[in-house]
Amino acid sequence: MLIKTITISANIMQYIISHLLVTIMVIWLLLNTALCAEPSYKNLADLSNAQQSVVKTWIKHGIKATEHSLGQLEQSTIVVNLKPQYFTLEPVPWANVVRGKTDGVELHFNRYANDTALIDDWTLYHELSHLYHPLFYYQDFWVSEGLATYLQNVIMFNANLISRAEFTHRLWSGLQRGKLQTRHIRNKLSSVSENMWSLNAQQRVYWSGAAFFIEAEIALNTLPTRQFTMSELLNRYQRCCRSKNKQAKVFMSELDKISKTAIFSNLYQKYKNRTDFPKITKEQISQLRF
Repeated sequence: MLIKTITISANIMQYIISHLLVTIMVIWLLLNTALCAEPSYKNLADLSNAQQSVVKTWIKHGIKATEHSLGQLEQSTIVVNLKPQYFTLEPVPWANVVRGKTDGVELHFNRYANDTALIDDWTLYHELSHLYHPLFYYQDFWVSEGLATYLQNVIMFNANLISRAEFTHRLWSGLQRGKLQTRHIRNKLSSVSENMWSLNAQQRVYWSGAAFFIEAEIALNTLPTRQFTMSELLNRYQRCCRSKNKQAKVFMSELDKISKTAIFSNLYQKYKNRTDFPKITKEQISQLRF
């Protein structure tokens, strides 16, 4: 009788422990499952029900694709200020980030564009990438725009929107445009960046910055113990070190700490003062691991 009682008690205890372990596992999964940031729309009511559905599909896809590549954003909500246009030649002719208590994006888009055209457009991925870094001073505009320009292509490739050949082509073609403009605008990059609009120097600023992050990615790829890509660093940065400090050199320092290198600070000192355009080959782009 005693043996039977002990056996029953042991079975009950085993049952309790097994269910407790399952409960703990479920709780752990819930806590560690990344939920996409939610859009908070402005001017959505200005669109018809059908147009609202298209826009929601577009934005949801953009956020999901971006977080798939770069990790979960620190903020749980993204303000999406919609500016639908009647007459445009492109699905999304203009967009920008709006900084505030909760950062967001302002999107000027063709109200009649379908969801495929909007999803295939690079603009949303570019603007969402900006939410992964602080607002920088104008002299470091090349950092923010270069990062977003590089990452928009990484995001689109990972979302199967462009092929690897197209990824290489887009970056290579952009670098050539930046190189061409640098022949005519040869001041220090930090100075050109600060006066980008008056100089009409977008190609040099954006693509010099993109070259910076391509070169950083190459350096990360060639480390003896490869641990991080740029995307993985930004993911870690969101979780450990995100701040509102406007100095790009602080951002670089944080990336160095995470990667346990001096790649970013060294490249930053080199790039901000350069008057030439970086030399990156098409083969290097095609061999990038990101």
